Amino acid sequence: MTAAHDARLPSAYLTPGTSSFAGFLADQAPDLLPGRLASRQQAVGAVDVPHGTTIVAATFAGGVVMAGDRRATMGNIIAQRDIEKVFPADEYSCVGIAGSAGLAVELTRLFQVELEHYEKIEGTTLSLDGKANRLAALIRGNLAMAMQGLAVVPLFAGYDQNAGIGRIFSYDVTGGRYEEQAFYSVGSGSLFARGSLKKLYRDGLSARDCVIATVQALYDAADDDSATGGPDLARRIFPVVAVVSADGYARMPDADVATIADEIMAARMQRPDGPAAPLT
Repeated sequence: MTAAHDARLPSAYLTPGTSSFAGFLADQAPDLLPGRLASRQQAVGAVDVPHGTTIVAATFAGGVVMAGDRRATMGNIIAQRDIEKVFPADEYSCVGIAGSAGLAVELTRLFQVELEHYEKIEGTTLSLDGKANRLAALIRGNLAMAMQGLAVVPLFAGYDQNAGIGRIFSYDVTGGRYEEQAFYSVGSGSLFARGSLKKLYRDGLSARDCVIATVQALYDAADDDSATGGPDLARRIFPVVAVVSADGYARMPDADVATIADEIMAARMQRPDGPAAPLT
């Protein structure tokens, strides 16, 4: 047997099979799945790890906006001030992470590969509902770790090319999938962010107005939730904002987000509680 033959991949890696990369990984190398390695190494008792906090999403006439603050916490400590929690899932969708940061990022990367693998095997992209279902399956696979306190609760959104609209999906730790209407938020500051969006959101928002509403919601969440980070003017750290439309996924440039955040901060100097909503 030659050295070249020894270096070849096992036949399972070279044989066409399932369109699910996560399913293939579960069969061939289950220890590489998110949470499996951590579950073997975990010590008895509670584990204090960095957690991502607040993610918000809202639809507008031509798509959907997702924004996330930049703070990660570990108990009462700020673990990181500039973490990124919003990522592209594929060309027409995005995912925001909340919960155990390390596992959430690992699961997001697996989800990205899952969608790319499906496209290469099947020669077509999954529908938005199909993508949402695939993410639900990945979250369900992390249930054992969630029961030990290492939960991952993402927010998924994208542009439905068939319907021509933006859509938002939320999840619970068991992988339950729920489609939300107009806007939604997850994470420790989600109650305050959703309350803000109830006041600010309306039908027919432009993409920029929708971005302003989501950044305002993150500001309100940071105002009442210590785990959510507001705009950091001293370090020029601002939320990550993604816009998904018929043109695909686009991360808003930091300079543009900074301009919006500066406008909001200036207005808050005059009205700390933010803009008022009409009563009718």
